[in-house]
Amino acid sequence: MGFQPVTHCIFDLDGLLLDTESTYLKLYTAIAAKYNKEYPWSVRMKLMGTLERDSAKIMIEDLGLPITVDEFLSQQHAGLQNVLPEVDLLPGAERLIRHLHKSKIPIAVATSSGEDSYNLKITRHKAVMSMFHHIVCGSSDTEVKKGKPAPDIYLICASRFAEKPKPEKCLVFEDSPNGVKAAHAAGMQVVMVPDERATDIEMKEATIVLRSLEDFKPEMFGITPF
Repeated sequence: MGFQPVTHCIFDLDGLLLDTESTYLKLYTAIAAKYNKEYPWSVRMKLMGTLERDSAKIMIEDLGLPITVDEFLSQQHAGLQNVLPEVDLLPGAERLIRHLHKSKIPIAVATSSGEDSYNLKITRHKAVMSMFHHIVCGSSDTEVKKGKPAPDIYLICASRFAEKPKPEKCLVFEDSPNGVKAAHAAGMQVVMVPDERATDIEMKEATIVLRSLEDFKPEMFGITPF
């Protein structure tokens, strides 16, 4: 498949820029264990990239947890307060962000996180995150009616660039199948950096699949090379 030149880039946050997936895995495993349940890979893949309330509903329904969505979110909030501020950037993330910023490619973040959660996660990374033109926090943004895999968050994110680029001029970076589906449905090319356990079916809608952001070659999409 040929790659088309782009003018704007949009990034997912969790598991793509920030190493938060292991944090959520530990927390959700612990919450499930409180009710003598397991947190299987199939459920983890279903809720990756979804809005916070949708994630809670999936967990409760699929695992049969005897709690409400608000009770689940309360436990999640308490469990994340002290650990999210410590998360690291993933390999290649800062180099790529700085390169795109220096190359005058407008960049934004489209995350399913709420604003409070986002602010916790970037505690140690405010300098590099300040290079983004804007941030869309799906779980607290009133314009985002449907979470990934619906295309809403990516179309809204693109519309908030000053230039209002067409979808085909936007390149999305994602790690989850739900996020890839959302970007694809929005009419955007998408670079996927998946979990090593992702299946071919879960990766099939990606424009290109990479092992790490370190492997990304900007010139493939008409951007100044490193």
